[in-house]
Amino acid sequence: MKIQGIGIDLVQIPRLRRVVERWQDRFLERVFTEEELAYCRARRDPVPHLAARFAAKEAGLKALGTGLRLGVRWRELEVRRERGQPPVLVLSGRSRAIGEARGGRRMLLTLTHDGEYACAQAMLVDDEASTP
Repeated sequence: MKIQGIGIDLVQIPRLRRVVERWQDRFLERVFTEEELAYCRARRDPVPHLAARFAAKEAGLKALGTGLRLGVRWRELEVRRERGQPPVLVLSGRSRAIGEARGGRRMLLTLTHDGEYACAQAMLVDDEASTP
C-alpha cells in the first residue's frame, strides 16, 4: 500500500451545534448526503456525529491537497459505515477524479469524538503493490 496523501481535522462540537441551529437544513443539505444525515439523525444527539463527518470531509480535502477548489463539493466526500465495519470516506465526482489523478484508489478514515471535539484522519492510498 502506498500513501498518496494524508489529512487531519479537528472540529469544536459546540461551534458546529451553533452553525446547525442557525442555518439548519440550508447548511446540512449543502454539506452532508442524505445517507450521512439519516445516520446522524438516528443518534440521540446527532451533532457529535455530524461534527465527526465534517472533520472527515475536511481531512479528506487535505489528503487530496485541494480544499474546496478545483470544482470539489462537500457532498462528493461521503462517510459511510456499515454495521460492524470501520468508516470509509467514499469519493465521487470531481474529488474522485482528483484522487485517482494523484494515484489514490481509496480513502482510509478514522473518526473520534469526545467532550467538545470531533477529530478525523484520512489517508488517500493506492493498494497496488509498490515495486522497488
